[in-house]
Amino acid sequence: MSIAAIKIPGLKFTDSGNFLLIAGPCVVESREIVFETAEKLIHLSDKYSVPLIFKSSYRKANRSKGSSFTGIGDEAALKILADVREKFSVPVVTDIHNPEEASMAAEYVDVLQIPAFLCRQTDLLTAAAKTGKCVNIKKGQFLSGASMKFAVDKVKEAGNNNIMLTDRGNMFGYQDLVVDFRNIPVMQKIGVPVIMDITHSLQQPNQEEGVSGGKPEMIETIGKAAISVGADGIFIETHPDPSVAKSDGANMLRLSGMEDLLKKLCAIRNTIKTF
Repeated sequence: MSIAAIKIPGLKFTDSGNFLLIAGPCVVESREIVFETAEKLIHLSDKYSVPLIFKSSYRKANRSKGSSFTGIGDEAALKILADVREKFSVPVVTDIHNPEEASMAAEYVDVLQIPAFLCRQTDLLTAAAKTGKCVNIKKGQFLSGASMKFAVDKVKEAGNNNIMLTDRGNMFGYQDLVVDFRNIPVMQKIGVPVIMDITHSLQQPNQEEGVSGGKPEMIETIGKAAISVGADGIFIETHPDPSVAKSDGANMLRLSGMEDLLKKLCAIRNTIKTF
């Protein structure tokens, strides 16, 4: 199923033949960072005819340490995301963590995202589905691509066929992830678009200091491979200065590097369309 078949209000360039880009800072840290990032991404989306969904979490519920930054407040963060949607006419996606959040977040965004660790939570999937919003389900780090059929079925059984799947690698030992690119075509056979999360796939979780590490130098490698094997889109967390980011800075792409990466990925996409 192509991206064009997914109903997301305001999504442009779906007929360009390009991949979908889901991108933005990991979490809403401030209005300034969100708007700076969104403005740059909108410019690149228009320049390269890449469909864009702006992403940022209004709250980070999955933290190793209780003292880690979780957000600026749910309502404040969601209002910033709604302002991005209105000002830039771009669809927005954010995570939800429990069933009660689904209807609340749906008032502000266009796509509800199910975090990888929660992809088997039936009540959460059902609540997201019943909002009528597009649902992006991230594949659990502990699951095969084929097993994501059951998560998709739960959303469909709740009356919603507007679904995407996103891979983010599989656990490899205690502190690393690997990407099995076979999962992209396997999940595409389920009948939904498949996105590759190329920054979370490079996390090094469960570090002894309680802060995840990462390998951002491999972002381009994972991105090129994902587009080469036919991923319908890519997911990238990006920040003006990852070194001071309050969440996932170790594996985010510096915003200034986004254009060079997109230029290369678009070239690969144009090449494989000829085969």
